[in-house]
Amino acid sequence: MANDINLGIVVSEFNYDVTYLMLQRALNHATFLGAKVRYIVKVPGAFEIPIAVKKLLEKKDIDAVVALGAVIQGETKHDELVASQAGRKIMDLMIEYGKPVALGIIGPGASRMQALERVDDYARRAVEAAVKMARRLKKLESIESAKELITIE
Repeated sequence: MANDINLGIVVSEFNYDVTYLMLQRALNHATFLGAKVRYIVKVPGAFEIPIAVKKLLEKKDIDAVVALGAVIQGETKHDELVASQAGRKIMDLMIEYGKPVALGIIGPGASRMQALERVDDYARRAVEAAVKMARRLKKLESIESAKELITIE
């Protein structure tokens, strides 16, 4: 299955001390899983992630997208607004295009220290989810009809 999945990664530049580390972990894990990262799109913040995700999903050479960001808690509830709206739209795009989009956005409610502690987990899990779902959807699409129970893993 080497290089059977083509990924796009969208990464927020806001809180780049956190998201740069996430990007590096994501790239390493994609290589480990045998997926090929075709595009990396940097966006100003998590709120801008959905439009870049949409553009990547429109590309024929992309099987799945990984969205990486860190929404750090401030003194207002702005972090909740940004994270929830980005997550909602990302989910809508996944359904609309029929391609996996993995949510690797830390927050809302995370402090900078909590975000740094979660870099590896969020990045790795997002890549893992994108690759697994893309492979499973490809397998499902390759089956014309089921004559008996089929489990797709």
